[in-house]
This record gives sequence, C-alpha cells and structure tokens, in this order.
Amino acid sequence: MTPLLLVLLSIAGGIGAGLRFVVDGLVRGRIGSRLPWGTALINVSGSFLLGLLTGLATRGMPEAVLLVAGTGLLGGYTTFSAASVETVRLVQQRRWAASVLYALGVLVLSVAVALIGVALGAA
Repeated sequence: MTPLLLVLLSIAGGIGAGLRFVVDGLVRGRIGSRLPWGTALINVSGSFLLGLLTGLATRGMPEAVLLVAGTGLLGGYTTFSAASVETVRLVQQRRWAASVLYALGVLVLSVAVALIGVALGAA
C-alpha cells in the first residue's frame, strides 16, 4: 500500500463516519422511535452499497478504488459495533422481543441486500 493510498483511505473513512453521524441524526430526528432505526438503515444501505461495489469490482474495477470506496468510505459509514451495542441496550431495557428482532433483522437484511448488490454489480 502506498502512502497516498493510505491517506485517501483514511480521508474516505472519515467522510464515511461523518456521513453515518449525519444520517443517524436525520433518522432519529424524523422518526423519534425508541428503536435504533438510524443504525439499522446505515448498516443495511452500507451493505447494499458494498455488495454493489464488490460486484462491480468483478468487472475490472481498480483495487485502489475498491479499497478507498469499500474499506474507507463504506467501512467508516457502516458500524456493526454500534448495532451490537444498541442490541445490548435493548436487552438491558428488558425489551427481549425488540432486541432479538432488531439483531436478527439487521443481520438478515444486511446480508440479503449485500447479495442483491453483488448480483446487480456483477450483471
């Protein structure tokens, strides 16, 4: 990895994290639910985009673009750790059904849309 690629990857990661913060704030402000819908939307949409990017990569995308956009931007945007902590918070609130549905729902939807993204990108 070249120093320039490392810098670009780092900048893209910062942009992705900032985008995550903005999207989560917008969703929380508009929905106002006790469930962490912002993080769910971020992880599902990020999974789709990473799947799409991965599918496109099979058609000859330069590795540097995949690294910066996938690992950097989308890695900074998505956040499995936040989804995990939010699931724990639901458990701590003894919201058993919500915690199970949230954890499984985000996981299943994220994998499903990633698969769709890969298929669309590779088509």
